Amino acid sequence: MISVPSPANPLAERASSTPGGPTEQDPGGPTEQEWSAAVAAIRAAGPTGRVLLMCHVLPDGDALGSMLGFGLALRRGSEARIQATFPGTTDLPPSLREMPGQELLVPADRAWTDPDLVLCFDVASDSRLGPLAGRLATAPSIVVDHHASNTRFGQIHLVDPHAAATSVVVEGLLDRLGFGVDQQVAECLYIALVTDTGSFRFDMTTPAVHQMAARLLATGIRPADISRRLFDSRPFGAVQLFGEVLRRAVLEPDSAGGRGLVWTYATLADLERYDQQPYVLEALIDSVRCTIEADMACVLKQVGETSWAVSMRSKGGVDVSRVATALGGGGHRLAAGFTGQGEVSEVIAAIRAEVR
Repeated sequence: MISVPSPANPLAERASSTPGGPTEQDPGGPTEQEWSAAVAAIRAAGPTGRVLLMCHVLPDGDALGSMLGFGLALRRGSEARIQATFPGTTDLPPSLREMPGQELLVPADRAWTDPDLVLCFDVASDSRLGPLAGRLATAPSIVVDHHASNTRFGQIHLVDPHAAATSVVVEGLLDRLGFGVDQQVAECLYIALVTDTGSFRFDMTTPAVHQMAARLLATGIRPADISRRLFDSRPFGAVQLFGEVLRRAVLEPDSAGGRGLVWTYATLADLERYDQQPYVLEALIDSVRCTIEADMACVLKQVGETSWAVSMRSKGGVDVSRVATALGGGGHRLAAGFTGQGEVSEVIAAIRAEVR
């Protein structure tokens, strides 16, 4: 592992602090050696190096914002050659199509096969990289993430499970590199932050999160415009689709150890009937999780004949990351997911068995 001296970074310490501090069961953020190794690897790529940035399939605001925000700052600060990519279709949801930095994006099949440096953003497991995972064996790699379920793939790990978003870790890395945050970078990082904190409603919203938001807003970005694009814009077909899917929701007050489970599902036929793309379903979990009688909420989204992308949320009584990990996925204590196989009843039965 490459290692160079690096001064203490109070910004990163503020962003990753948690009441009570890390424990052996509750690991802390990156060590000083890991920060230093990441900085050294990025600097070693130099202005002539080819730096490949990757995030997970179907990127959300945190994955895409963290990746593109870092890419814009790196391009300005080092003049490195940069590509950014993710597996699957490059068709982004409308809410993310105005994010700065999209000129860095290339389809996965056009990404460099032999880059000089690879950085992964918001990826808990290399399985979320699909065919891009092979790039990790071709160059030094840095994993920038905030999932407690991160499998520690790659070589250098900037993983902080106490960070509210991967963009928090990115801001700490940019600070250590000496790269400033302009308005374009700030918009990317703010989108990432506001997405993963649920507009600053979730438990990971600490004083440090609001301090970071204030730094980003100070660049002149427009939070009202950003929030409208992210949360308040939806095709009418999606509104109708949500209504149908919510009507089939099931409440099981005795499930999840008596804490209550509410769940529903959306099929490929539902999407076709309302002429909608799969990304519109990402917001559906928020309409389900508000059920007052249930601590735990699940939405099953069909992705194949017998395959379901499962989103899970908890209000605190259930550790859904443990459930997701047991079923082949991962995530956070209050928000996690996995890919289920079989009929809807079989996937829900597997979830019930893990939270019984």
